Amino acid sequence: MRSEEFIFEGHDGLKLAGRLDLPAGEPRATALFAHCFTCSKDFVASRRIARQLAANGLAVLRFDFTGLGHSEGEFANETFTSNTDDLVAAADALRARGMAPALLVGHSLGGAAVIAAANRIAEVRAVATIGAPADPAHVVHQFESRREEIERTGEAEVSLAGRPFTIRKAFLDDIAATTLDGRLAKLGRALLVLHAPLDATVGVENATRLFVAAKHPKSFVSLDDADHLLTRPADAEYAADTIAIWASRYLPSPPKPAAIGAGIRARELDTGGFLTALDAPRGRHAYADEPVKVGGTDRGLTPFELVGAGLGACTTMTMRMYANRKGWPADRSSVDVTWEQSDRYNSTFRRTIRLSGDLTDEQRARMIEIADKCPVHRMLNGTVTIETRTASDD
Repeated sequence: MRSEEFIFEGHDGLKLAGRLDLPAGEPRATALFAHCFTCSKDFVASRRIARQLAANGLAVLRFDFTGLGHSEGEFANETFTSNTDDLVAAADALRARGMAPALLVGHSLGGAAVIAAANRIAEVRAVATIGAPADPAHVVHQFESRREEIERTGEAEVSLAGRPFTIRKAFLDDIAATTLDGRLAKLGRALLVLHAPLDATVGVENATRLFVAAKHPKSFVSLDDADHLLTRPADAEYAADTIAIWASRYLPSPPKPAAIGAGIRARELDTGGFLTALDAPRGRHAYADEPVKVGGTDRGLTPFELVGAGLGACTTMTMRMYANRKGWPADRSSVDVTWEQSDRYNSTFRRTIRLSGDLTDEQRARMIEIADKCPVHRMLNGTVTIETRTASDD
């Protein structure tokens, strides 16, 4: 997993600072994350959720809204609508890179923002909210004591999470005019609502309103005793894992290997190194690489290790099938495989087989004989012909 800087222009042309968290291999889809009110892309929950989504194979862009974190602009000039516009601008920037977001994820007020932005991003297939208010104006309770002053003088400085922010009347007017019920009814995307029943900042009744207003497909997941800001690492990681599993039903399917029979497609992922994606039938995936000392990143098995792994796995499977068919008391076996090259064209693989269980000497000897009947063993020990052809880039 890796992370890189992602700078783009916001709704008013100012530079917004983002981080693009990427999985170890090729992303199966891209998610766009919106942080909570007055938080940032580097807020602990934002960071943990994005990284856990990346661990689940998604590319994730998290960014600072205008006037927050490392982004340009003045927070006092922003509104809920301008935050929504920033999300659309982020999607445009991702699209320009060939990574248009298929999933939107928003935390707290960011959850309301992704609902508001969803219909303006054509590629979005699913939306997930975490502790989101059903009414964006809910955030006003955080500075209710200064509301009268804001209404009277046009602005006031308030303290939020121990930091000073200037809130202007334009912000109050904008969120007062913003409702989500109609947008949810016309969302046209799958919706997942995650909320903690004990959330003391945004009550769980907000989740009920969101869920009722939305049309199917929609889902609700309780975050049990988590707090609003998901300060415990396990809560943020659980939320991200849940979103990834739920969204897999709606996100684009990963590319299928163009293979004949039980084939493998090897796809180069790093033109500056050796990282290679291995796509197998039935949606299975693995990675091949080389050690750092020879220019790789050591994020997968080497080609020779993959061959040895195939021999070892086939050996254990063949012995297991035989022992089960005979009803022999064989416990779990293991096979160590090493190899060496005597010259450029000749190699020797060596297996060390460990058998456990209440087996007789005769049964053990027979199990070792059966190991030699492993199909991969036979293939490697026989004559292998490799035919090569070229194919168009499809």
